[in-house]
Amino acid sequence: MEAGLRGQIEMWKYMLSFADSMALRCAVELRIPDIIHSHGGPITLSQMVSNFHDSTSPDITCLARIMRLLVRKKIFTAHHQSDGGETLYGLTDSSRWLLHDSELTLAPMFLMETHPWQMSPWHFLSHCVKEGGIAFKKAHGREIWEFAAENPGFNKLFNDGMQCTSRVVLTTIISQYKNGFDNIGSLVDVGGGTGGGISEIVKSYPHIKGINFDLPHVISTAPMYHGVSHIGGDMFETIPNADALMMKWILHDWSDEDCVKILKNCKKAIPEKSGKIVIVEVVLEPEGNDAFDEIGLALDLVMIAHTSGGRERTQIEWKKILKQGGFNRCNIIKIPALPSIIEAFPE
Repeated sequence: MEAGLRGQIEMWKYMLSFADSMALRCAVELRIPDIIHSHGGPITLSQMVSNFHDSTSPDITCLARIMRLLVRKKIFTAHHQSDGGETLYGLTDSSRWLLHDSELTLAPMFLMETHPWQMSPWHFLSHCVKEGGIAFKKAHGREIWEFAAENPGFNKLFNDGMQCTSRVVLTTIISQYKNGFDNIGSLVDVGGGTGGGISEIVKSYPHIKGINFDLPHVISTAPMYHGVSHIGGDMFETIPNADALMMKWILHDWSDEDCVKILKNCKKAIPEKSGKIVIVEVVLEPEGNDAFDEIGLALDLVMIAHTSGGRERTQIEWKKILKQGGFNRCNIIKIPALPSIIEAFPE
């Protein structure tokens, strides 16, 4: 193929790549993966729409066109029956991650990231380049944490998204971080949301006293978990004392300067000789060939769109802020997940 034509095709793909996300969001909102799963196998479009309990006049032709694209993208399978009957649609390894009722699901995160509240800041990236500032604030008039505190609907959307990704990542951490929690008597999950993460660790390590620490408006909606206590507060002011701390996708929300402030408070909260922090974050490899490396670069742009100066960091950048925060030694442990484990020690 001639190079210029290939380039044109690539631009059309990028121009319309949002259609993939929106078609998939539609399928998640309609709970199509759940409907197929509950049926026990592939089903027809007619069977799908019969499960839309709040729909009086579904448009099967519209659904067929959406499913046609998602089949092409290998999100669903399509089996055309030899007798000319209706096409049967089934799940794939990809769409199984969008089951709402599965213990491990990315459906709430997908709905959060593609919601209009979260999409509108992306339209301000060029403004951020030209004049600086915070994309989310340009879109909504306030920063994301203020917006969440004032808007219960967004607060729930955000917390549900964070909790589902936390569960996915923690399942991997618990299986891969061998003996990492063995000698810890108490563990604070700093910025732990509604507590789902720390509760999973306590289930696997019942000797640990779990403390879930987050902003008061987040803690106010947190359910009770066995072995976990909830404490509301501000990590920029003080962090509850414990043998060890965990921060999962927290520091990437903040600038280097803010991260150093948080890390200094972390250092005050743990024993000087035996304490440690377990940081779960992306370690960028801009030239890397790992399956998650390109996703890390995309997530770095999410930080521009949604945070107040946050960013994903390379190994060199992580070591720099850790040292400035009082943590001179660290181990980076790769796991089969988007983030890595960064153990940091104050000695």
